[in-house]
Amino acid sequence: MEYSEDFYRLALIRQEGFGPATLKKILQLAGSATLAFTNPTSWMSHIRKRKRAVSALHINDTIRREVDQELRLMSTRDIHLCFFQDKEYPYRLKSCPDSPLAFYYKGDGDFNKPRTIALVGTRDATEYGRRCVNKILLELRDADVVTVSGLAYGIDTEVHAQSINNGLRTIAVLGSGLGNVYPKQNEKLAHDIVSHGGSLISEFRYDAQPDRLNFPKRNRIIAGLADATIVVESGEKGGSIITAHIAQSYNRDVFAVPGRITDQSHDGCHNLIRQNIAAIVTSGNDILDLMNWNKTQTAIQTQLFVDLSDEETLLVETIRNAGAVSLDKISEQFPNYTPSKLAGLLLGLELKSVITCKPGKYYSIRI
Repeated sequence: MEYSEDFYRLALIRQEGFGPATLKKILQLAGSATLAFTNPTSWMSHIRKRKRAVSALHINDTIRREVDQELRLMSTRDIHLCFFQDKEYPYRLKSCPDSPLAFYYKGDGDFNKPRTIALVGTRDATEYGRRCVNKILLELRDADVVTVSGLAYGIDTEVHAQSINNGLRTIAVLGSGLGNVYPKQNEKLAHDIVSHGGSLISEFRYDAQPDRLNFPKRNRIIAGLADATIVVESGEKGGSIITAHIAQSYNRDVFAVPGRITDQSHDGCHNLIRQNIAAIVTSGNDILDLMNWNKTQTAIQTQLFVDLSDEETLLVETIRNAGAVSLDKISEQFPNYTPSKLAGLLLGLELKSVITCKPGKYYSIRI
């Protein structure tokens, strides 16, 4: 029986005994989910599990029934699947070692905008924390920044709501299925996010409940989608602190907003700053400066002091518009350049002090 590629993709996710890394390797060898099932000889001899050959992928009645039901739900509720092999898959997230094989989303499917920041914080937000979010996003409203948060109570809710109010696209990453928005009080906010050009994302099946074990998984996607993570308000422990540490492990920038030293709701931010994990930010303008997203300043400096070839100019404009961009993403945008030529151009720009290479092979304009 013949199935669609999306059917095979959803069936692939349901294979027991195969971790995400193994499934990604199978896809790389086979070329597609369809071929992974229909042409197992393309990968089986190359995959070993505890020094034994693995079994072939399979589709039983349970998998067939679940996938058919999920495809119907996706069709009737305008839900889409973003798969690891899709060109639309977020390049920032793809570079993370524990990135999901796939995720579901509603709303806009462009997850590769040039400037994306995650803002997270405590569920027990104070008026001070909310005012900090409002100030930062008001100052970013003209910078074409996409925000990411987790749709939780408190700071997350404020991030999404104020992003909408300031005309910024916002992405909410759920710790439940798209059919079970959590908390329930944010169902209208979730609808508003989509209707204002944003997105809802979940790696969990449509009807998945908001299990407490889902939220640490959710946090890695929040950190992985963004160029930088900002902790606005947090106690010593909590999901936002975990997200900050995950972002650091991905070689992403981490920022924290300071607060009153007598208030424990800011201890987590102060610890991040004291441990040199996070830099202090007190405004949206701080973020623009620290991320080298101030276009006017970089454009003037490059024009005044450096002579660039046409090819170098194209590379500089690409990196400037992105703020910080991975080598893989640059390669995608310049398919006619051989790896050696691209490496030579980038090295030349580094030697001219026009760009800088960050950990993880991310390039940004040097100010």
